[in-house]
Amino acid sequence: MLTLEDCIELSDLSEEEILAIAEHEHIPEMVAVELGAYLVHTPSGEKRIKRMICDDMDEARAKGDKHRVAMLKMVLKHYVEHHGGGM
Repeated sequence: MLTLEDCIELSDLSEEEILAIAEHEHIPEMVAVELGAYLVHTPSGEKRIKRMICDDMDEARAKGDKHRVAMLKMVLKHYVEHHGGGM
């Protein structure tokens, strides 16, 4: 049986990227793994994931959650370095 961690490793995304998708879409982590694994393999999907991370960052900034903003900046940096994010 595959664990959540196994599925994340197979998704071509980091755990933090998956968590950002789950937060943005208000879905369970396993569903976010499936969605992310699909999206990351299409140019429009890469842009969509990048936008989700940016939206999460904007929401954290609006709430004054500096720690979350900093963490999401690192997630975005990692994502762009590894996937381009449709840039």
